[in-house]
Order: sequence, then C-alpha cells, then structure tokens
Amino acid sequence: MTEKKDAYVQKLKAKVHEWNADIDKLSAKADQAQADLKLRYLEQIEELKGKRNEVEAKLEALQEASESAWDEIKEGLEESLTIWKDSFSKAKAAFGQGFKDGKKDKD
Repeated sequence: MTEKKDAYVQKLKAKVHEWNADIDKLSAKADQAQADLKLRYLEQIEELKGKRNEVEAKLEALQEASESAWDEIKEGLEESLTIWKDSFSKAKAAFGQGFKDGKKDKD
C-alpha cells in the first residue's frame, strides 16, 4: 500500500502545484481589474488560497498517516478536493463574467 500511497501523494502535490499557477493567473487578472471588481476578485482568491491550504494540510496528514488511517484521511482529502474544484470553477466563471461586463462598460 505504501507505493500506492506515495503515488497518490505525488499526484496531489502536482495538482496543488497546478492550483498555485491557476491562483497566480487569477491574481494577475485581478491586478488588471477596475477597483470595484478587484476587491471582489481578491476576496475570491483569498478563499481559494484558504481551501488550497486545507488540501495541503490534509495532504500532509495523509503523508504522515499510518496505513490503517490512510483510507479515512484519503476520503476527507477527496472531499476537500471536490470543494476546491467547485470553488475554483465558480471563481474562474466570476472572473470571466466580470471582465466581459467591464469591457461592455468601457465600450
């Protein structure tokens, strides 16, 4: 089971690395936004960072878990992953809509 656990941990570390890049992209968009949208975007980014931190904490717990606790911690981690993905999708959609609305206002 250790090999399976190690492979799972490495896969999730790679995913967290991708999320960090995604958050950086959203931060760059937020920097370009008008003041009213920028504040809203930054709040969403902070929420995403918090959820990412939760995943990282559970990932760390998973790495340190005994074989008997692995399945239980993995289940909680999977739930956190789902929540993060949903939150990111919503934030990304809001960013996209905000930029569309902002461009309409400028035209």
